[in-house]
Amino acid sequence: MIEANNPQLKSFISVSADCHFPIQNLPFGVFSTADNTKRRMGVAIGDLVLDIAACLENDLLENTPLKKEMAFENLNALMQLGRKNVTLVRTAISELLRDSSALKDNEALKSKVFHKQSEVTMHLPAKISGYTDFYSSKEHATNIGTLFRDKNNPLLPNWVHIPVAYDGRAGSIIVSDQDVKRPQGQTRPNLEEPPVFGKCKGLDVEVEVGVFVGTGTELGDTISMDKAPEHIFGMVLLNDWSARDIQKWEYVPLGPFLGKNFATSISPWVVTLDALEPFRVAAPKQDPKVLDYLARKEDWAVDLKLAFGIQTPNMDKPEYISHTNFKYMYWDIAQQLTHHSINGCAMNTGDLYGSGTISGPTADSYGSMIEMTEGGKNPIKLSDGTERVFLKDGDTAVITGFCQADGYRVGFGSVSGKIFP
Repeated sequence: MIEANNPQLKSFISVSADCHFPIQNLPFGVFSTADNTKRRMGVAIGDLVLDIAACLENDLLENTPLKKEMAFENLNALMQLGRKNVTLVRTAISELLRDSSALKDNEALKSKVFHKQSEVTMHLPAKISGYTDFYSSKEHATNIGTLFRDKNNPLLPNWVHIPVAYDGRAGSIIVSDQDVKRPQGQTRPNLEEPPVFGKCKGLDVEVEVGVFVGTGTELGDTISMDKAPEHIFGMVLLNDWSARDIQKWEYVPLGPFLGKNFATSISPWVVTLDALEPFRVAAPKQDPKVLDYLARKEDWAVDLKLAFGIQTPNMDKPEYISHTNFKYMYWDIAQQLTHHSINGCAMNTGDLYGSGTISGPTADSYGSMIEMTEGGKNPIKLSDGTERVFLKDGDTAVITGFCQADGYRVGFGSVSGKIFP
């Protein structure tokens, strides 16, 4: 059996070198069509969607753990199968799409199982019962600590010992291309006066990656570092929208609330851990030494190139103002999941956790506007002649990302959202 990650694999579906969805990727998502509004499982290949429900209906994925009833509504039933079984499903899909497949010349069958991505509606990929957001980029935490706390001691003492996080609002997670309403709440612009209520004036983005839990755990159980990858289904791009002025007033003493709970956007295609395996790289060295339960058994840093752009109402396309990389993260996805479960917290299939803002070592690799502008001191100058410290109504924020191999890339597409008043 040829591995689904083999760089030599070719599909009978035409895929350009810069396409995010070659046969080596095969991300899963949930979609519907104009003539069939039932939500169902799909896999991205080139500019097409392979309809998994239609494949099962036509007996194209026999001898896999997938059953027909699993292909509808969300990916939770697939996620719950566990990583080894997901690998079997992904391999069977790969074989179906290869240049040697019998499907290649069956025009009648192809018309039943393929849809153009441009003609489908994408939905949230999973039923998400829990959402946690981490704070795991040392560069980001240092930048924020320097801006708002103590430039000589920007990191709090616990930061290098535990993956810091807060529990967010699962019900506010939306899929890419949904508009985001400008939040409102209390702020205190003048410390000499009482707080005021009104619309957020400091709407920011946070460039992140989201991780979906596959097989869950029972209350009281824990996940060890060596088992953590077996509990992870895959990853998406994530924009942790942030109302900085609301957040600044409310976050002491218990952390984010209204400054974060109004929306979190994710990309629709979930890239499996298997597809990301070839792009693992050495993770940043951790000093001081972490406690034993967080000691790495293997590196789970991923060479994932990320870019953030703004499209103002005057622009035809986004202007990318930051380029960063997921490999910079101090705490990795295995450490985050292990720490999350170490006290017996139950992890449910479909739970999502965010990486935290991903910032690199230079100003052009910061993952939030508040960092890029040094808290507003240096506005971002855009090509249409306007400036931004934070997002304005009518702006669209876009995050895109991919892993580059020799001759192909494994990408996530993008996550975007337009701000309305």
